[in-house]
Amino acid sequence: MSTLQNTRILLVGGSSGIARRIAEDALAAGAEVVLGSRRPEALADRVAELGSGASAVHLDLDDESSIAAAVTTLGPLDHVVSLAANHANGPVADLDRAAVEGAFAAKVVGPILLAKHFAPTLRDGGSFVFFCGVAAWKPAPGLAVMATTNGAVAFLAEALAVELAPLRVNAVSPGIVDSGAWDGMGDGKQKMFDATAASNPARRVGRPEDVSAAVLLALTNTFVTGTTLHVDGGGRLS
Repeated sequence: MSTLQNTRILLVGGSSGIARRIAEDALAAGAEVVLGSRRPEALADRVAELGSGASAVHLDLDDESSIAAAVTTLGPLDHVVSLAANHANGPVADLDRAAVEGAFAAKVVGPILLAKHFAPTLRDGGSFVFFCGVAAWKPAPGLAVMATTNGAVAFLAEALAVELAPLRVNAVSPGIVDSGAWDGMGDGKQKMFDATAASNPARRVGRPEDVSAAVLLALTNTFVTGTTLHVDGGGRLS
């Protein structure tokens, strides 16, 4: 096991409840955390809340030149974590091509470009962690694009782990997590959470700290690479 003490971590897509918890836990472990965003100024309050050791940088996964510029701006890093997503949900018959391409750009092409530009500058012992999700292993109507992009991330982690070795590459696959993403459902949120808890082996929904713990494991366990860590309470099996 390695330590995060005095390491530098780039966290791409750092506006969610899960990303906040990862940043908090990484900072507590002694890391410096940089939040990558197409609108870093919008993260000023988040950076202030996180306190010393946190900062933000402009990085747009739809703009390869911004990724290259971020490499120059930041200098050497130890780890890159991407939670970026752009959903294109709905029945296949109703899908918009641009939305589908946007989903792949954020979830699959983006991580490839992050690896392209950041791998040459990562320090010894460095790694990438990319987010996928339980939909890849438990598809449902209306989630064909989500299932496919998430599945692609898992295979990408394996392929890059071989190509970029000895840098490590892993994926983290959350299930249903009470991260704030479902708050817009109103009363339907609790009903969905209750149904999820009743059906999965863990008998509860996830919490941001569950996912953060898996990410920190992927960052610090130097014998884990090319692996997808399932943090879904066994939901893919239910």
